[in-house]
Amino acid sequence: DSINGKEYRSRSTSYLLRLDSLHQSVKESIREIPEIQRVLITAHDAFGYFGDAYGIEVRGLQGISTLSEFGLRDVTDLVNYIISRKVKAIFVETSVSQRSIEAVVEGCQKRNWDVRIGGALYSDAMGAAGTPEGSYIGMVHANVKTIVESLK
Repeated sequence: DSINGKEYRSRSTSYLLRLDSLHQSVKESIREIPEIQRVLITAHDAFGYFGDAYGIEVRGLQGISTLSEFGLRDVTDLVNYIISRKVKAIFVETSVSQRSIEAVVEGCQKRNWDVRIGGALYSDAMGAAGTPEGSYIGMVHANVKTIVESLK
């Protein structure tokens, strides 16, 4: 589409600059979390890329697939990990049932560790169209705000 090529390149350059700005903003925000507390626990391990990029350890109860079932052993192992690392908050995901994370919270409470649900993260879906979270950049900002506020 040679007629519109210049416009495509201009928009591409603009968006790439916005993504660079987003990356820098996320790095700065994550620095607000003490290193020892940089542990992100969700229902499934959808945030591995995020953890690698920003120095956060990521644990998921169900592994990568949302279709896999979690069992008592998985919950127990994660509860033990949360208590040993003194994790303050774990997260539900907007596209996954909260049942598994609620089981982990309950397991921690039975062992006298007060972990809470730190909020809902967008993992396999963005927010509703027309909302800030309905765009990739808005979704990342929302996730980072939720993570930082809950873990620092």
